Amino acid sequence: MERMIIFCMLFFCSSMALTAAPYRIVKYKQLLKTIRRLEPTVRNKDVELLHTPENPVDECLFTAVTCFQRGILKLQPANSQVNSTFTQTTKVLKNFTFSNPGKQCESSCESYERKSPKEFLKSFANLIKKVIR
Repeated sequence: MERMIIFCMLFFCSSMALTAAPYRIVKYKQLLKTIRRLEPTVRNKDVELLHTPENPVDECLFTAVTCFQRGILKLQPANSQVNSTFTQTTKVLKNFTFSNPGKQCESSCESYERKSPKEFLKSFANLIKKVIR
């Protein structure tokens, strides 16, 4: 009986370890869809240009995600008709969490080039694709 309990515990623990990684990938894929859903609802003319991290090294992924989340706060809806969709999707992106790998990145958000909101979102999508791989 003891062996059966130990076997069941080992089986349960190993199955939990295997499902943790795919859950994270699914979460990032949903985030990627959210970014793509936001792109057509964002105003791209007469707006503030945003600091846009492009191709950050692995140590700087956490900093890059933080920069994108700060930039999301500055985005504006294209018109009043898309305001509810825009608000909903930006809320999802603002609340997204990315685990810090523990290494310090020497670059700051201000060190990145400023780009239009559409280019900003495309770079954010590329960063999420990099994290998924």
